[in-house]
Amino acid sequence: MRIRQVIPILFLPTLLCVAAHAQAPAQKPAAKSTTPPSTQTPAQEAIPSPVSRHYPILIVAHGNEPSWSLRLGMKGPERLDRVGYPPIILDPADIVADQADPSGNSWTYNAKDDATGASVAVKLTREPCSDNMSDTKYTFRVEVDHAQIGQLKGCGQSEPEKFPEFRKKNQLDMPEDASDTTAKDKEKDKKLAVLDPITNSHPPLAVAYVDSAGRIIVARGNLHKTAGTGTEPALSHDGRFLLYTRSTSTTAPQRSIMLYEVDSGRSTQVAGNNVRQPFWSPDDAHFAYLKYDGKNWQVWTAPTNAPDKAMLFSPQYVDSLHGYVSPNTLLASDTQNAYFLSEDKPPQTIPLKDIYGETFQIMSSDTLRANPLNPDLLLVSAYYVNAPAGAPTDQVGLNETFFLYEIRSHRRTILGPPDTFARNAEWSRDGLQIFFTRGVPGKSTLSTDRIFWDTTGLKRYSSGYNLVIGK
Repeated sequence: MRIRQVIPILFLPTLLCVAAHAQAPAQKPAAKSTTPPSTQTPAQEAIPSPVSRHYPILIVAHGNEPSWSLRLGMKGPERLDRVGYPPIILDPADIVADQADPSGNSWTYNAKDDATGASVAVKLTREPCSDNMSDTKYTFRVEVDHAQIGQLKGCGQSEPEKFPEFRKKNQLDMPEDASDTTAKDKEKDKKLAVLDPITNSHPPLAVAYVDSAGRIIVARGNLHKTAGTGTEPALSHDGRFLLYTRSTSTTAPQRSIMLYEVDSGRSTQVAGNNVRQPFWSPDDAHFAYLKYDGKNWQVWTAPTNAPDKAMLFSPQYVDSLHGYVSPNTLLASDTQNAYFLSEDKPPQTIPLKDIYGETFQIMSSDTLRANPLNPDLLLVSAYYVNAPAGAPTDQVGLNETFFLYEIRSHRRTILGPPDTFARNAEWSRDGLQIFFTRGVPGKSTLSTDRIFWDTTGLKRYSSGYNLVIGK
């Protein structure tokens, strides 16, 4: 089919002004003068060039330190990207020309953060700009002010070909038939249309999960092995070893930690005397866990090849352990605070009320997981204070989901599907995918779903639950 190209109308008032001037009626020829012509050539009257007052659109802007980019579409700002964080969808609002700029070369584009409602203002000034990282010369200077993230400065230029809505409007791409979609679906599709497909994610190569019979299964490639009956699985990064807890008493809540060798199928107890929540260090050379001293829980670590040489990692009393953030830092919590525990410096403390806000309630069963590539980004599984309308609930009327929390900016975004009971959310090793248990415990079948960190790509992954990833 032949595709008709249409020139983009980016500065409409300018084009109308030029067109009006070109179509003005011709003047009648002046009567011949009997006065001899002057020997001097009269100066021609200067005709001012029309100045466009229309705001620029279809701009791509970016900056460094920190690295970011922004897309400014046909109606205004539509997406903000930062390295190490999911993209932010923006809802465009009004556009205001800078009255203090007599040249008419500065505009402010207002918008809202679609996930949090925070105000966003983008100031665009038509002047030469350089990003100090390349020899590229840009047409616009750009300043982005996000109420939560802060100010970002950079440069931009017009790149119409990078905007699907422009291509569709100008018939460069044939639109799909959407006559059978609902208004709600259209609004969702409209927002998701500004997101680029995630193509650089990698599926897990080794996972462990709990099956419907309560057995822990290790899956590595085509190999599937049953490790035993237990809880709290933790798979090493190379997928060769599994840590899990099991009860050692029929009359008391005492538990031990077992080490399962996937290749040999051998299990060995590596920690006892009431312990729980094991996690592997990034290099698998150590593992951490909680140990009860009769009154309180504390974090201990042990060498993988010498578990009998376990040592107290931190004197801080905690209720839950959430894993390694770096080779020397562990994330733990009690009912009031989250703690970044380190071997060589005092704990960094963050009040849980800052993380949870007023939307979620704090429980010891919650999980917090730092993104493997960006420790500023936390993945939190928690219960709503008030279950969303229509959401499935457990026996006490609660609904659980998961959300992202940015420590520095305090930005909180809910990721769990609103019609789902979701818990135990875990990061993939590439930091782009989230695997979570779907289903209400005791009321429905449990399974594992996967979703990308930008809320796209939701799909069923496994019939097991409480899934953890090795590599």
